[in-house]
Amino acid sequence: MSEWTAIGALAVIAVLIPLSMMFASWLIRPSVPEQGKRATYESGEIPTGNTYQIRFNIQYYMIALLFVVFDVETIFIIPWTVIFEDAVETVGLVDAFLPMIVFVGTLVIALAWAWRKGAVQWTKSPRAERQRME
Repeated sequence: MSEWTAIGALAVIAVLIPLSMMFASWLIRPSVPEQGKRATYESGEIPTGNTYQIRFNIQYYMIALLFVVFDVETIFIIPWTVIFEDAVETVGLVDAFLPMIVFVGTLVIALAWAWRKGAVQWTKSPRAERQRME
């Protein structure tokens, strides 16, 4: 049995298990169709007005994206710090340190760009501005 056969078998199993679970849940679940469940709003409430008139604050998404970027950064930095000493002995200080400097430098430039664009500045509500003025 070659390695590729094992990888193919695992890939088939990885696809078949979720598909079989979804099929089993489709067979077992109760089907109670009613008009409220088919409404556009996910909680079953009847929506009022047009959905294109709702304004969402993009700030929440920007903060979430920045969090994900810097969270992924730690996923890459922590293993690098674990093997850093062995890497210095194997390839030298410059070859072990330079890729991380480029990586962190890119993230610092991205953070500076986001900061300059105002992505990390939290917007103030008009009510908060009025209270500050009083």
